[in-house]
Amino acid sequence: MNKNIDDYIVWTAVVTPMNDGGSIDWESFEKLLKTQETAGNAITILGSTGEALNLDLDERKAILDFATNLNLKVPMMAGVGGINLNEQSAWIKHLNTLNIDAYLLVVPLYSKPGVHGQYGWFKQLMDLSQKPCVLYNVPGRTAKILEYETLKMLSNHPKFWAIKEASGSVEEFKKYAETAPNAHMMSGDDAMLPAFAPLGAKGVVSVLSNVWPEATHEYARQCVEGTFKDKDVWERAVSALFCASNPIPAKAALYDQGKIKSPTLRLPLSIKDMPDIEIVRNADKEINAWLSQS
Repeated sequence: MNKNIDDYIVWTAVVTPMNDGGSIDWESFEKLLKTQETAGNAITILGSTGEALNLDLDERKAILDFATNLNLKVPMMAGVGGINLNEQSAWIKHLNTLNIDAYLLVVPLYSKPGVHGQYGWFKQLMDLSQKPCVLYNVPGRTAKILEYETLKMLSNHPKFWAIKEASGSVEEFKKYAETAPNAHMMSGDDAMLPAFAPLGAKGVVSVLSNVWPEATHEYARQCVEGTFKDKDVWERAVSALFCASNPIPAKAALYDQGKIKSPTLRLPLSIKDMPDIEIVRNADKEINAWLSQS
């Protein structure tokens, strides 16, 4: 298996499994990572699905040390997010010391920066980076889009590689692709890949692949190759894994499948907000049946 980052159609935004008391479940974590490797999926670690903002710095460093020491044969991308530029600059410098293949840089949280604020933020982090960078547009979480003018100003930066687009809008995806025609475009939303692939999406940073690694890989392959037809099945699967705040349903599903020891999350997320486990059980049956017929 090669580690050319352009070749991977699925980057699994891996959950961080925890024991009942809230400590990290290293045994389950290793199994999850190796399952993604077997499925041929690249790994995105310490994103929002991994509850990165709810983990302390020592835990995040330990997670990266553990994951990189596994020497997986698939690429690994690490999340870079927050609101304090000095802290994120130090984080980038730490990432540079590790065997990581790319960095995922999200629009700064909460402060709603404009064109020039975003440019200064991203440029400083990309100037420090020794690896390719993905700019992440997710206004549902940041309350601010990745500004088109900012993207234009950064599109020729030597560390700029890709855009993870999670606006949920076909029109916005098209605008980002047109603004940075050299960008490797990825859907940041499992549900939007069928719509984004004809417009240039090369793959997806996926939540669903935590629960269905092989099936999501096949789903992404069909979308990218233009052969995907079973939209209703996958829309129901997406609805199931987003019936509560991500990654609550994903952890509930993984626990139900016996792949993690506990569905525990870090507050302010709580497994008690999962409405009904039958929602993900039904989706699991349907996706497994879909894969067997594909």
